Amino acid sequence: MPDTRLTYHQQLDDVQRDLLRVAARVTEAIARGTEALLALDLAEAQAIIDGDHEINELTLDIEERCFTILARQQPMASDMRAVVTAIRLTSEIERSGDLMVNVAKAARRLYGSPVPAELQALLQAMANEGVRLYRLAMDAYADGDANVASALDDMDDRLDQLHRDYIQAILEHYADVRDVQAAVQLALVGRYYERIGDHAVNIGERVQYMVTGSLPDHAGASSGTEPG
Repeated sequence: MPDTRLTYHQQLDDVQRDLLRVAARVTEAIARGTEALLALDLAEAQAIIDGDHEINELTLDIEERCFTILARQQPMASDMRAVVTAIRLTSEIERSGDLMVNVAKAARRLYGSPVPAELQALLQAMANEGVRLYRLAMDAYADGDANVASALDDMDDRLDQLHRDYIQAILEHYADVRDVQAAVQLALVGRYYERIGDHAVNIGERVQYMVTGSLPDHAGASSGTEPG
């Protein structure tokens, strides 16, 4: 293989490696952000917010490198799909990081209003499930495993059910409690975790495209923008 092709495939390998690294940072942020929320830890919440800048910079750098590969190397077939998938994954990962920033900001807004115990348990369960889905999605990407990638949509059903249980618990707890602001903030937080699951599913769909060359019929149906 000519040296230029070796360099080209090394660039692809480097993109995958760096995507996995930045996704690991987001996965860590899910756990850390949840701890900050449950403890209403303002210092940790601020650390999550400050750390998002680096995640944004890393994903932007990866995206720019992918466009450079497209322009200079003009990849074909599976290599083209790998580059396009990497570009799409930068968006999914960056938005997931933004969601944990939103959780951290909610922790600041809730300061002085402790999260009820029954809601804490459900929030921790949603966070754990979000971490599990995200790790599986990125493992599927690293391994090129279309089977795991396609199963993520069904796996996300558990997080969706936890979210429904969580909203019901909010309605029950705050039925006789005059703290509308806390109830609204907690409801928004639940939505952020549900969206993290959606992004993991989206990553799975992009991995299916990378491996097989086709997207599921419903691909992109769960994508959207999050509140800032």
